[in-house]
Amino acid sequence: MTSFRLLSRASRRLLKPSHSRSHLSAYQPTKPNPKETPLIPFSHRHRWIPSYLDSDLRLVAHISTSSSSNKDDNRVSDDPKAQASWIDAYLPRQARPYAKLARLDKPIGTWLLAWPCMWSITLAASPGHLPDIKMLTLFGCGALLLRGAGCTVNDLLDRDIDTMVERTKLRPIASGLLTPFKGLCFLGFQLLLGLGILLQLNNYSRVLGASSLLLVFSYPLMKRLTFWPQAYLGLTFNWGALLGWAAIKGSIDPAIVLPLYISGVFWTLVYDTIYAHQDKEDDLKVGVKSTALRFGDSTKEWITGFGILCISSLALSGYNAEIGWPYYALLAVASGQLAWQIWTVDLSSRLDCNRKFVSNKWFGAIICSAILLGRLSS
Repeated sequence: MTSFRLLSRASRRLLKPSHSRSHLSAYQPTKPNPKETPLIPFSHRHRWIPSYLDSDLRLVAHISTSSSSNKDDNRVSDDPKAQASWIDAYLPRQARPYAKLARLDKPIGTWLLAWPCMWSITLAASPGHLPDIKMLTLFGCGALLLRGAGCTVNDLLDRDIDTMVERTKLRPIASGLLTPFKGLCFLGFQLLLGLGILLQLNNYSRVLGASSLLLVFSYPLMKRLTFWPQAYLGLTFNWGALLGWAAIKGSIDPAIVLPLYISGVFWTLVYDTIYAHQDKEDDLKVGVKSTALRFGDSTKEWITGFGILCISSLALSGYNAEIGWPYYALLAVASGQLAWQIWTVDLSSRLDCNRKFVSNKWFGAIICSAILLGRLSS
């Protein structure tokens, strides 16, 4: 509207008889009269405009350029770039590549790994009692370490692929900030700290926890072998649903724990398929596989089915655990949050896919709260 008004004002000035005649008579292609209204050059050669129109037209051009620039900014911002984080602000320069290798600046992965552990530990609490705080703390630290170790393994095995993918080409090993040998040494340090946590659990849990390393180390290879690496990630990321119960009870109860574990696998298929849509163009170029490529335009139908199976499995686990009614009330809230993700996600927008992926930390928190209140009321 501003541009239209300025053009209208400029047109009215140009159409006034007195000004129009003076400037028509003043304009002489070969020899302009300096006594008339001075003429100044516009943007093209051999084109001249009166000075009193120049300011209006320059403002119109500025507004048009600004509008175009804003559209470009919106388009570019849809492609997430590496940004400065607390790691760059507070950690020593030598420590920054290792912190980024462990994804300490992106805690969502730790949350997604930790929530199934918290669900299981809380569900294993005695009726009317709070969960074991020590175990919650140990598993929280373990999730941080194991997630970091998983990222290190992933970056070591995928370093050649990462250099060809826009979102991953600045990762420490792919970009050359760290050598593979340094990454391998850092992995050993992470696993050593994780072993310290594992040794504080009972013997059954130690064996069960150590067996998860096979999944952790083999997961990065799955994208080369199958269109279902997200399912394999679900088996890996939700191992804590088995381990948390075992750490409290000394064994697992299949009727309660297996539905809980399966619900986590289906949950992972929802959020990681959404996440995979960020890289689908690059994945096609590189030649790796994902459920995003497998499902294509049918993605929302598939992940809707996974969401229904996730909620159904959670309901079955709670029923078998004889949990109180608040669990089901909050399970309905969690269903709404998951449905919101699936129905509103723009799978063609990297930015929106990332937003919906990150929002899964709240889904995990709602389920944990549901189990806690249900256990306290049972």
